[in-house]
Amino acid sequence: MDFLAEEKNKYAAPAGLATKYRQEEVHRFIVDCMTSVATPTPQARALADLLVAADLRGHFTHGLNRLGKYGKSDVCVRVCVYYLIRHLHQTVYSVFTISLYPITGSNHYGIAGWYAMSASKQGLLGMSFTNTSSLVVPTRGKQALLGTNPISLAAPGEKGDDFVLDMATSVVSGGKVEVACVKGEGVPAGWALDRDGAPTTDAERALDGFLLPLGGDETHSGYKGFGLGMMVEIFCGILTGAPYGSNIRDWTRTDRPADLSQCFVAIDPSFFAPGFEGRMTDLMNHCRNMEPETQQKPVLVAGDPERLHMRKVEQEGGITYHINQINNLWKLAKYLGVTPLHS
Repeated sequence: MDFLAEEKNKYAAPAGLATKYRQEEVHRFIVDCMTSVATPTPQARALADLLVAADLRGHFTHGLNRLGKYGKSDVCVRVCVYYLIRHLHQTVYSVFTISLYPITGSNHYGIAGWYAMSASKQGLLGMSFTNTSSLVVPTRGKQALLGTNPISLAAPGEKGDDFVLDMATSVVSGGKVEVACVKGEGVPAGWALDRDGAPTTDAERALDGFLLPLGGDETHSGYKGFGLGMMVEIFCGILTGAPYGSNIRDWTRTDRPADLSQCFVAIDPSFFAPGFEGRMTDLMNHCRNMEPETQQKPVLVAGDPERLHMRKVEQEGGITYHINQINNLWKLAKYLGVTPLHS
């Protein structure tokens, strides 16, 4: 379905396309695109739930931006993860204090927080890890070894005020470089290396090159991000006996399955001490009420930026996308023979 590589000039998007769309319309569009390539409707809807949630939370790298990366078989494998985790919540979590569930043979699974939050909504601590295709150089290296290997922890607070950490172990996700390319922008220094291992701020060269681990170079403690990426690889590729590191298929290839691995953990906090949600919220509110360095930028905790973006979408009556992305999606709709996004 990543048709733009071959047919990007076949269709011309009309001028004046809208850039703001209701989330229900975005959901409809995703379902239509996926069912047009023979994806079963329940699975198409599950994917739409995930991608819309990403854009709604401000993670545009993992929402509609990822639509062209999925095909029928990819979605079937990814949605299996979703249903396995839901089944695990309904059965195992009520019996055991801690549950760990690794899975192999998967594909890109969207935002890691989606799965962690499905546990926190049930009063549990949820953790989610996935390995990915090699994009990140190790500290002191010039060639990619690990993927962006994201991690997520969602911890329940009071009245839905949950702590939700959702982050790549690289300095940024690969999707941010993709989005910069779509927008025709450069990338900040310290994000990426080109194919020859030299630092670059050119988005196209970065997309063809490599990302740095969280922290950047060795001087800025990039070895810590590299260590976190290795931790994720241990929980996913090593623990499961699946492909790991540079053995994982390159993300641009479609001649064989991605065969990614994920690991999910859930912990029942009530087993350890009562009042977890209250203490969690107390800690977060203490952070939020601290005097900020700049008054216009208050101290936030993980999950707050997403809540602010969701509030913004609600106030504006829709999700706003870059015009270049909308043009590409219009072409995708024409290519698949589905109704384009309409405001």
